[in-house]
Amino acid sequence: MEHSILFKEATIDDISVIQSLAYKIWHEWYIVIITKHQIDYMLADRYSEESLYAQMTLENQLFTLVYVDNVPLGYASVNTTDGKSYFLHKFYLDTSLHQKGVSKKLLQYLEQKYSPETLTLRVNRCNYKAINFYFKNGFFIQKVDDLDIGEGYKLEDFVMEKHFN
Repeated sequence: MEHSILFKEATIDDISVIQSLAYKIWHEWYIVIITKHQIDYMLADRYSEESLYAQMTLENQLFTLVYVDNVPLGYASVNTTDGKSYFLHKFYLDTSLHQKGVSKKLLQYLEQKYSPETLTLRVNRCNYKAINFYFKNGFFIQKVDDLDIGEGYKLEDFVMEKHFN
């Protein structure tokens, strides 16, 4: 059965939807990669109403919600400072959508909408499925990067990049 997939620009009115999705997705997906305490710390830091509002208004992150059969099941956010190089801050789908082609459609949607010259992202070095997804979609590892995020936690990431043209 074919499902209807809709990508919608999110606004500050959608902050609670993004929060709900983040809490569900992160607790399902990241629990095998990082501790529950770190998940809760990062969600409180990055997904509070104030933080999401600042990301949308001060940091100019452009959020996209993913609806499948009219149910919100994912989100992404990007920003740019020059209209050419974009950073993919968030790219999350409900685990029920994994391996169903929705991630690829979302990535293609973002690439078509913003027409970046480069698209850069950070991905946890133990998030093997995501890393493989990015490899399959034209990204390469630019560098290994550890970033202190407080409370004794570090992001142990690959910085990945995709070039267009």
